[in-house]
Amino acid sequence: MITVHHLERSRSHRVLWLLEELGVPYEIVRYARDPKTMLAPPELRAIHPLGKSPVITDGDATIAESGAILEYLVERHGGGKLVPAVGTPAHLRYRYFMHYAEGSLMPPLLVKLIASRIAGAKMPFFARPIARKIASSIEDSFVSPNLTRHLAFLESELASRTWFAGDELTAADIQMSYPLEAAATRAGANTPNIMRVLTAMRARPAYAKAIERGGPIMID
Repeated sequence: MITVHHLERSRSHRVLWLLEELGVPYEIVRYARDPKTMLAPPELRAIHPLGKSPVITDGDATIAESGAILEYLVERHGGGKLVPAVGTPAHLRYRYFMHYAEGSLMPPLLVKLIASRIAGAKMPFFARPIARKIASSIEDSFVSPNLTRHLAFLESELASRTWFAGDELTAADIQMSYPLEAAATRAGANTPNIMRVLTAMRARPAYAKAIERGGPIMID
């Protein structure tokens, strides 16, 4: 039995969604964040040394990192589902977006979140203008230009395809779901093609079932 070690307010939904799409049975072990630090509890370090989520265990195997987990699951339990045929252009796009999601798209979204928290953090009144200026500088010089470029790229990629790799849902779309949700929440990604794909993701029964079992997706 596959066990998903599911931390609240994390990216575990992608793993649950994939398992639901594949129809693979699994169980969930839930972990709550520290209410003050918002860090994962120490119990997660007993599963993986970094103490982060998502993590799955499957027999003697322990796998961390969303992309690695999704690739493992489709290769081990997918039976050819949710992966384009090797050697096709769709498979190249699939492989690219499996890694692009966390490697390229999430970093500026994370920096945007950090900058917003710096700007709104409690601090002595005399420090607030400095903190806000630093946050604004990060937004203007790094975050906004990068996100504008990424969103334009995604909008263009989706202009001629139903999903990221082609006309069928793949694990790459599931991997892209969290950064797309984050982009819509944090960066106002409301362009037609991005929103079309997000709407199609949310409409899938397996997506809804993953929320039913794991709780809502939490994007700060």
